[in-house]
Amino acid sequence: MMKKKRRVRWKMIVAFLVFNIIFAGCLVPFVLFWGPFEALKVMAVGAVETSRHPQVVRFFLSEEKISEIMHTYDDHGNQVGGNIDRQTDVEDTSSGIVIEDIQGKNFKGKVMLISDPKRVKLAVTQEIGVAGERLSDMVKHAGAIAGINAGGFYDPDGSGNGAFPDGITVQNGEVVHNNAENKVVDFIGIDAEGKLIIGPMDVNQIKEKKIQEGVSFYPPLVKKGKPAVSGDGGWGIAPRTGIGQRADGTIIFVVIDGRQPTWSIGATLRDMMNVFLEYDAVEAVNLDGGSSSEMVYNGKIINKLWNIFGERYIPTGFVVTP
Repeated sequence: MMKKKRRVRWKMIVAFLVFNIIFAGCLVPFVLFWGPFEALKVMAVGAVETSRHPQVVRFFLSEEKISEIMHTYDDHGNQVGGNIDRQTDVEDTSSGIVIEDIQGKNFKGKVMLISDPKRVKLAVTQEIGVAGERLSDMVKHAGAIAGINAGGFYDPDGSGNGAFPDGITVQNGEVVHNNAENKVVDFIGIDAEGKLIIGPMDVNQIKEKKIQEGVSFYPPLVKKGKPAVSGDGGWGIAPRTGIGQRADGTIIFVVIDGRQPTWSIGATLRDMMNVFLEYDAVEAVNLDGGSSSEMVYNGKIINKLWNIFGERYIPTGFVVTP
């Protein structure tokens, strides 16, 4: 009889725990999307809205409410440049690379400066159309010394494994993937002279401009040395990656950590723009962010990934050859 009572008691405890876990899980979206914590709400909505599954947030919020939350910090996003602390982390004169730690109001991140733009190449997953690849492996396979994630990807079968680069992808002067056909897409390319070219292009224009390396993504952050972001950018706060160039040709990689409240919440698009302006960029553009945001140097991940599962499998990365 005693054993039976103990068995019943344990079943009740397990059932109670399972009920509370399920109940808490059901409450989480309501706390995130409807709760009183503004920064948490902006971060959560921004994360889902700019992910591969933006439809999830629409189960809980209207289009109008999503837009309102995504533009929460518009009134705070009028400042151009400034308020960014910089500290040199690595200065490798032999390889022409400088890495700095940066810190803004709500974020921390890394900036890499590459003096020779012709050393920046595009790495593409070795199993394009089958599976993506971790950035650290891309850098290694390319024989490179550094890299950041590059373009986004589409997900035809829902597997989410980074197999298909979205838009137009160019490597070594050749179009290696194109799901845009002859349509104009937002494109980020490096031409034969090492110049970063940003803007809407189709395949023919990309060939005419002699683009050697490039991916599709957006939006522009700096154009001809001028700010290109209105308000806070309307994409919320998140981990972010971007690429830019100075007038002297120096390529600028930026990776911002995010979704880590005790370390770095993340950056708006205006925050990213301000970082590039701080580094005197004449052209700069946003790259894929969120759990893709990553910087590798000398075989090590040097930013703080927010994904508990580690590196994401991605289709493309900008790498720095020796």
